[in-house]
Amino acid sequence: MKDIKKIVITGGPCGGKSTAMSRIMKELSKLGYTVLFIPETASELINGGVSPVTCAANVDFQKCLFELQMTKEKVFLRAAEGMAGEKCLIVCDRGALDNKAYMTGEEFAEVLDHVGMNEVKLRDNYDAVFHLVTAARGAESFYTLANNQARSETPEQARQVDERLIAAWTGHPHLRVIDNSTDFEGKMQRLIAEIASFLGEPEPLEIERKFLIEYPDTAMLEALPNCSRIEIIQTYLKSDDDSEVRVRQRGADGNFVYYLTSKKTLTDMKRVEIERRLTQEEYLSLFLDADTTRRQIRKTRYCLSENDLYYEIDVYPFWQDKAIAEIELSDENAEITFPDLIKVIKEVTDDPNYKNAALAKIRL
Repeated sequence: MKDIKKIVITGGPCGGKSTAMSRIMKELSKLGYTVLFIPETASELINGGVSPVTCAANVDFQKCLFELQMTKEKVFLRAAEGMAGEKCLIVCDRGALDNKAYMTGEEFAEVLDHVGMNEVKLRDNYDAVFHLVTAARGAESFYTLANNQARSETPEQARQVDERLIAAWTGHPHLRVIDNSTDFEGKMQRLIAEIASFLGEPEPLEIERKFLIEYPDTAMLEALPNCSRIEIIQTYLKSDDDSEVRVRQRGADGNFVYYLTSKKTLTDMKRVEIERRLTQEEYLSLFLDADTTRRQIRKTRYCLSENDLYYEIDVYPFWQDKAIAEIELSDENAEITFPDLIKVIKEVTDDPNYKNAALAKIRL
């Protein structure tokens, strides 16, 4: 069966997207991928004379942008399905949810209604999102407006846009932020490494650290613009080997997407993880293979983007005094800092008692 993945390359102004596209084509082609690129829709429209200024209102421009973006993605997917080769990567130069950063909440709700979509399905329609931090944050001397006629932001405005874009995508199950902690070449190498890791080249390793934390102020989390609340229900399935197999319902406000995940542990921090999207019908049918020795896990996850890290804070209904915070990393030795609102009790990365599979065995 043809394996088609659709990813988003996003980021603040002058983050390196243009160079990234060239690098992705070069490196992923070597790994046997057919790589297709969907050009940035906003720049196409603005350079063609369609902009928030020329349209009757910003919301009218955004409706045009969303319609064109979604149409392009459907066309590229259809084309990919008919192409030769088993592996295909569709790379979106910005995705539909990027435009949320340029709208009010009321405008965004109106656009979603216009295109008949909800935010969860729109966001999780992409398999992974990679955000390149603007040069205006950490590499100010390299910030320029010269390479994009549609760009007009000052460095301060670029930093604000960068933060709004990260906030717009926060909540996606695979969001990675590529900062300016190295030189530009190092930044591109880290991006390619993250994409290759996501695609499972040579195998999809998940490097994760887990911490037991004090029960967080959930009202404060929900008030943050860079935090999204996600409702998760996961059910463990029977497995013929030592793999951990589960199905998961993930979403908010009655809008959900579904996944089948298989995990095999290599070390305390490294696991091989294989995941694929399911239809609702496929998800429900797999309940026939449920592991009846484990209860269903329900939890509220708060996805927080801060310090160029992506924190996943899991609050369980059976705990009133503690919660779990997880951080996925590309390097086992990466330095971790915590925002003030996360109070760490202890690290539990190597403690099997705090794995979801173990919590599912606890009978209350």
